[in-house]
Amino acid sequence: MRRTKIIATLGPATSKPITIEKLVLAGVDLFRLNYSHQDHASHEQAILNVREISTKLGIETGVIADLQGPKIRLERFRKGKIVLKENDPFIIDTALAPSAGNQKRVGVTYKKLAKDVRKGNILLIDDGRIELIVEKVVDQEIHCRTIVGGTLSNNKGINLRGGGLSAKALTDKDKADLVHAIHNEVDYIAVSFVRSASDVKSTRSILKKLKVRTKIIAKFERIEAIHNAEEIIEAADAIMIARGDMGVEIGDAALPPVQKRLIGMAREMDTAVITATQMMESMIGSQTPLRAEVFDVANAVLDGTDAVMLSGETSVGRYPVKVVQTMVKICEETEKQSSIRTSDHRINTRFEKIDEAIAMATMYTANHIGASAIVALTETGSTCLWMSRISSGIPIFGFTRHLSTMRRVKLYRGVYPIFFDVTTIESVDVNNMIIQDLVQANLVKEGDLVIITRGDLSGRRGGTNNMKVIRVKAATWYNY
Repeated sequence: MRRTKIIATLGPATSKPITIEKLVLAGVDLFRLNYSHQDHASHEQAILNVREISTKLGIETGVIADLQGPKIRLERFRKGKIVLKENDPFIIDTALAPSAGNQKRVGVTYKKLAKDVRKGNILLIDDGRIELIVEKVVDQEIHCRTIVGGTLSNNKGINLRGGGLSAKALTDKDKADLVHAIHNEVDYIAVSFVRSASDVKSTRSILKKLKVRTKIIAKFERIEAIHNAEEIIEAADAIMIARGDMGVEIGDAALPPVQKRLIGMAREMDTAVITATQMMESMIGSQTPLRAEVFDVANAVLDGTDAVMLSGETSVGRYPVKVVQTMVKICEETEKQSSIRTSDHRINTRFEKIDEAIAMATMYTANHIGASAIVALTETGSTCLWMSRISSGIPIFGFTRHLSTMRRVKLYRGVYPIFFDVTTIESVDVNNMIIQDLVQANLVKEGDLVIITRGDLSGRRGGTNNMKVIRVKAATWYNY
């Protein structure tokens, strides 16, 4: 069973229900909605399509609402584009009208940009394809000289090398989008351009006011986030290593070690982690990936990422189903490596929670007795998350009565949700029913060892306090 999860971004190429169904069958675990594009009605229809298809197939699939954040962009040119040559002077004018750009100057969406930059700063435009050096700042005008030229068209993104932009993570648009996403019961909210834990906490505060427990993904795109990584990971439920804008700010050569460090930190701190951006970029227009892309996906799997994400490959690409199938093969082949099935995660750590200690003891026991399956009776999915931090080849089945929990744990590496309403079953019969379900689904067979974790009180949050090892018998009903 594939342990690494796959996230696919929905868009024009994948808006039809039949395509979404094919993606789920191909192996997509969660869908991402990019709120930088399309309107609320389009996102609402996409969520409805995902939910209906999940019900039809009997496969619960998670939904991530990815907020745009303070993406800083140039405004528009009168003629649509210009060409900048090396040493050409150019002005970014924060007071210029949105469509008044010309060969000499252009406006910008972030009106405080002139206060955030100074002489000598490097501005990177269009994912770093064009570089400008700031020569001086005069009131609202940023006077630059072109270092690397090229064609510059409308609405291109702009970054400051080394970071330092003061724009807040949540804009007014983001807040409206967040309310819309929550109203439509998404499973995760991804916050863009996070700088510190306060950006995560402010989002959490809004969710509390809305009286929802939706999980938060903090996106690492700014250099400040790297400096504040520990506090951000602690505050968030998951992180996304968004390598596009991050690469522009810190330089592409610095990305690999940063990615490895963030994955390691997230796992150590019991937080889920997503690796994203340009993983299979060439397959937007090609049916086969570059070998470098194959290595990229494989390395993320080897490093321990919970999920790998597709963006343009599925939102606008020509072969969305093919790219998912290709990614599945890469993940499955990479997961055969024995090196990623062992772990010394937190082996010398004191556990403050009983349910967390049970989760860790379960994984240690399972790895050392050759268990075939692990079952966590769970309300919130926390036990599954803790278990999934331990590298292992043993599948973890999250038995839960909540559809929201089923969708949430789809993000966790090596965790597979199964609907199971423990509140309708006598306590003495619960283990029997669990084994029956596993046998009937051909997930275990006679002679296999299964470890079950549960609490004394059914349906109680944070109540996991015992673990039981069961050997599967030939009968279809078991008495333990």
